Amino acid sequence: MKFLFASDSFKGTLSSERTVELLAKAATEVFGEVEYSGVPVADGGEGTTDAVVAAENGEWIEAEVCGPLMEKTTARYGKLDEHRAVIEMAAASGLPMVPMDKRNPLHTTSYGTGELIRHALDQGFTDISIAIGGSATNDGGMGCARALGVRFLDAGGCELEGRGEDLEKIVTIDSTKLDPRIKETKITVMCDVTNPLCGKNGATYTFGAQKGATPEIQDRLEAGMVNYRDAIRRQFGIDPDTIQGAGAAGGLGTALMVFLGGEMRSGIDTVLDLINFDQRLEGTDLVVTGEGRTDWQSCFGKVMQGVGERAAKKGVIAVGLSGSLGRDAAQIFDHGIASLMTTVDAPMPLEEALGRAEELYYLGAVRMFRFLKAGMDLKK
Repeated sequence: MKFLFASDSFKGTLSSERTVELLAKAATEVFGEVEYSGVPVADGGEGTTDAVVAAENGEWIEAEVCGPLMEKTTARYGKLDEHRAVIEMAAASGLPMVPMDKRNPLHTTSYGTGELIRHALDQGFTDISIAIGGSATNDGGMGCARALGVRFLDAGGCELEGRGEDLEKIVTIDSTKLDPRIKETKITVMCDVTNPLCGKNGATYTFGAQKGATPEIQDRLEAGMVNYRDAIRRQFGIDPDTIQGAGAAGGLGTALMVFLGGEMRSGIDTVLDLINFDQRLEGTDLVVTGEGRTDWQSCFGKVMQGVGERAAKKGVIAVGLSGSLGRDAAQIFDHGIASLMTTVDAPMPLEEALGRAEELYYLGAVRMFRFLKAGMDLKK
């Protein structure tokens, strides 16, 4: 019997790699010698680059870039081979990089993300995947595009810096100086957010508050975003409000698609392709996946959904081991997951469950494999 272990991380407690080690230990305890392989998995959000680099035995590349407040910082991205690189925008423009007392998306920029892309181009990469979750910005991706040569001009013809407060000042967009290497580069945008750029479900009103925007600031940013959208409509004949995901990461989705020609794809599907997951399923009898909490949201672009659906297409049974189950967790059964178990084995405070995460995960894995073994014995 051959196992494939492919679990998401348990945020703040267990890495994806550690789940592989614990599952292998538990399987060996129950079955004796077992054949298994393990691969770190993420859904395109936090930890995506870590998982993909580990899964593909890639390398890390560091670059000096500007952070969300244009402060100098060191960010890193992954090299998978001579042609492919994977970037997390949060490494250069992420919300945790901004101190709580300075969180105001009028003043933040995605410029550093553009610098990371430029650095990858300088290294010769021609296939760049970009995970765009966790942003500190609401600049419509202006900063990112500016770092790659796009110029945003005000009424006086002066170039804008590319912060959120500059959205309302845009009169003309000059893309003639866009880095020419972009045209020869495949840009894949990892995103499961479908929000448009503007409106009540757009970038500002959906995500602005968590980045420090008060209602008054949100109104100003929204007016600026509408101005930005209208400028794009006039000059490029593209309406970002008709593009799913244009409002992702404070509108960075718009810049990556309109100016860089990026293709928006599901984060988990992109990750599974990057780590050659379908090939890893060949010859596999059982997949074990999981996450910190399984509920209805697990069916919308998360690891368990992606792994379960890929396994089902190959006729491979997949089961889940999760930290806890929430509302409508059973919906995951419609996505290739045959069974679910939890790591927690008794009522306990959250703090205790988190503190004992590794112990509980291992014990839960042993129970899960014992059930599987009992099922196998019934068939004999």
